[in-house]
This record gives sequence, C-alpha cells and structure tokens, in this order.
Amino acid sequence: MATAHDDRSRRERSAAYETTHDADGSAALSETVIDAVATAHGVDPTDCDLELYDAVDLEALDALFERRSSDGHWQFEFSIDDYLVVVTGDGRVTVWENR
Repeated sequence: MATAHDDRSRRERSAAYETTHDADGSAALSETVIDAVATAHGVDPTDCDLELYDAVDLEALDALFERRSSDGHWQFEFSIDDYLVVVTGDGRVTVWENR
C-alpha cells in the first residue's frame, strides 16, 4: 500500500507511461495494463517477457474492474521489475519508475 510520501514523490515526477482503459471497448483491463507496462519498458507487448502473471493476477484485476462501483473510487497498485503500476477505478493506468 502506498504511503502519503510515496504519493507525493510520484506527483513530483512524470510517469513513465499513462493511459486510460476504454471500459466500453472489447479489450479487457489486463490487456491495457500489459500494453502500458510494455510501452514503459519500450518493448512490443507480444514479444516481451514481462512475467506480469508473477506480479499480479490479471484475471482478478479484470474481475475487480468489471464489478467496480459507478463512482470508481478505488486504486490497485503492484510492482513489476523497476516499475510501479497504478490502476484506478475510472480506468486510468499509470506506470511509474521505482527509484
């Protein structure tokens, strides 16, 4: 869980990559997360070995997003390699470099 210090330090620097998931589109949230992490790494998502399944249960993340409340006031964070991935209930996916 992030602390207030972590939140402040993230706001003071730019994200490695940020996007918004299209909740009405055909792609699952996990696909948006995979694309975001791959883009932050500078690799093609189909060619990379990011091992996201070792860092987070992507099916559970999809289920959480599908069952979210209409206000979208939740946040889910996980780390992979040198990045912190933050997913919010409104579909925003931000990838921060861990320093």
